This record gives sequence, C-alpha cells and structure tokens, in this order.
Amino acid sequence: MRFPSTSIEHLEISRMMVGTNWFLGYSHQSAAKSRWIKEYMDLDRIVEIMCVFAREGINAVMGPLNPAVQEAIHRVEVETGVHMIWACTPSGEGIDDLLPGIEQTAELGAEICMPHQHWTDGNLVANEKRIIGLERATERIRELGMIPGLSTHRPETVRVCDTAGYDVATYIQIYNPIGFLCQVETDWIAKVINGTDKPIMCIKPLAAGRVLPTTGLSFVYHSVKPTDIVCIGTVSTYEAEDDIRIARDILARQPQSDRELDFSRSKLGLV
Repeated sequence: MRFPSTSIEHLEISRMMVGTNWFLGYSHQSAAKSRWIKEYMDLDRIVEIMCVFAREGINAVMGPLNPAVQEAIHRVEVETGVHMIWACTPSGEGIDDLLPGIEQTAELGAEICMPHQHWTDGNLVANEKRIIGLERATERIRELGMIPGLSTHRPETVRVCDTAGYDVATYIQIYNPIGFLCQVETDWIAKVINGTDKPIMCIKPLAAGRVLPTTGLSFVYHSVKPTDIVCIGTVSTYEAEDDIRIARDILARQPQSDRELDFSRSKLGLV
C-alpha cells in the first residue's frame, strides 16, 4: 500500500516516518513514564509496531545511533519486504566527538546522517551565521555514501545553513500546535519551514502526547510544504493504525473517516 511521498535527493520517502522516542524511553513527560516505556517496550514490540507502518507504505524511521534500531529495521524488512530508510542522529560535543558517530552510522547502514540537536545547536553561532565544524561533518557523511542533514531545535539553523550554502539536504525541526519545545512562536516556525526548499522532518507533532492526533496532524500537514514529512512516535499497533488513518484522510483532503473515538460516560449524550 502506498503512502503519499516526497524525496530527499535520490531517496523516495513517505511523508510520515516512524519516531523512536516512544520505543526507547524518552517520554518528555516524566521520569516515571520514561521508566515505564523502557520496561514495557522490547525489540519484538518495536518490530510489531514498525511492521504496521511498513505495510501502510511508510518507509522511513528516525532514530539515534542504536543497534536496536538497526536490528528492528532488519527484522521489519524480513517480515514485510519493505526497507525502512534510516535517518540516524549521531551526537557529540565538538566535531572530533561527532566524526566517530558518523562513521558508525554508516557502518550500521543508515542512508541519511543528521547530527543530533545537541551537536548542531551547541555549535551554532547564529550571530556569525555559521556552525562550527559542519563542513567537516558533511564532507565525511558524503564520503561514506550518506545524505547529510541536521537535527535542530532552533529555526535559526535552517536560515544559517541555507544562507551559507552548507551541504545540508534536510532538517529536523520541532513543530506542533501548542508550541511544545519550540524555540519561537509557531507562526515563525511555519515561516522558516515554508521558507526553505529543503524537506523538513517535523518532530513532536502531538507535543509528546499532549495533543490529540487529529488536531496535531491536521495543524502540521496543513501548514507545511508538500515536500515536508511528519515524524510520529507510537507505543502500540493500535496507535500506529489510528495515526496512519488520520494522516491519510488529511493528506487526501477528505473528511475524517468513521473511526472509533475514545468513549467515557460523559459522552453518553453524544451517542
């Protein structure tokens, strides 16, 4: 089954991709919630959820430099025949810390290498319109046969890279309707996203579970470019199926299909 797609250089990539925070225990809610995720999730559950995405035509996953992500990608391909493109986010303090992670990213088979926000934003010198060490990073990424991108929480990064002409093919940017973890107001984020011709991977569209899927996905998809991508994390196959169905309706510009809604006694008068 196909899902609406875009491209990042030579790669055709679905306009939804699998996020991994809810696989690896980064809840952005509480230490207790993160602990529960780490205890609940295992490789089998991760693969089961990713297979739902793969069978629905979603062919990409974003995640850190983690052997479990690599193994999940391999098992999904075996079970579904779908190769999941991996946008991997190695990190470090300076460029010398980052380079070994770039090399390991290539060894693990990632096609897109996007230095993590910690490295990117830590080395961004916005007033000087430069990122310390970025030329060395992107050169090494290209040498190893990967596409260079950048993960960032700062919209200035996009403007700096585009203006300076850095070899960056795509960006990760936080974007959701309540501005959760956004560095500036959401209308400014939208302006930056729409002001670059590079595809943007929009993360935290549901504000780490604080926004309903219909609300968050509608907001993001309706205010970004047709070439941009939404990255979403789920903790169950049910959530994956529901989010994919909602996204399909939004991208097709159709009314929401008849899907089961959350029910409680307070809604008896609506039935």
